[in-house]
Amino acid sequence: MDQRIINLFDEYTHKPLSRETFLKRLAQLTGSTTAALAVLPLLEVNYAQAATVAENDEDILTEDITYPGDGTTMQGYLARPKAGGKRGAVIVIHENRGLNPHTMDVARRVAKAGYLALAPNALSPFGGTPESEDEARTLIGKLEAPKNLNNFLKGFDYLRARAESNGKTGCVGFCWGGAMANQLAVHSPQLQAAVAYYGRQAEAADAPKIKAAVQLHYGGLDERVNAGIPAYEEALKKAGVRHEIYVYEGAQHAFLNDTAPTRYNPEAAKLAWERTLRFFGETLS
Repeated sequence: MDQRIINLFDEYTHKPLSRETFLKRLAQLTGSTTAALAVLPLLEVNYAQAATVAENDEDILTEDITYPGDGTTMQGYLARPKAGGKRGAVIVIHENRGLNPHTMDVARRVAKAGYLALAPNALSPFGGTPESEDEARTLIGKLEAPKNLNNFLKGFDYLRARAESNGKTGCVGFCWGGAMANQLAVHSPQLQAAVAYYGRQAEAADAPKIKAAVQLHYGGLDERVNAGIPAYEEALKKAGVRHEIYVYEGAQHAFLNDTAPTRYNPEAAKLAWERTLRFFGETLS
């Protein structure tokens, strides 16, 4: 697909453009409104694909939970291995569309790998994630940053208090959630591991606050996010933070999201996920 179309969709999902403006510009790129509407399903997510690990997988248990947030009750999706024993815990952080089937599937993948996984819903203060993705992105922009950060930090408190927890915690986030993973690394001195997929980097000045090991994944074609890599990498080096940075050439923003057909890159996704699980194995066991 024409890279200009993918870049336009990225602008729409992150600026965001209004849907009307997005569709007009898409029609200009494709040549007509009819062509634009034919391309649209290839760009937008299809949650029918969000079942890498089934809800009824024999090795895991899942449930909807709540925990106390900052002036709100946080909703979350919890996935955990059926097998007993103490284990590391991971917060899974969604993209800028709120908690959805894809993020819940990622939480199940983490649980299948042997960890206690919690996917909080950042939009809990608004009652949860609406069906409209445009509305969800709008609500994400209305979150109060300090309270939102605290809501995720309190998720770690919830996980550490679980009987299954060994006390070690990590996080993995995607896009908006990748940026949050970097912020959690800055603001949670108890955190062992932070994994950020194609997310905005923390400020270089905050790097010395990071006590966790950090692993960062980027799509080679994601110019918008990748512009921040050099300064962050240099700051992590100067601060002595253990870090790993991977750039997957030819991969788009959101390359791990298998519900986004034009951006999903199965080769990059497989390698990145293997690296993520290896990283958790080294830091959370």
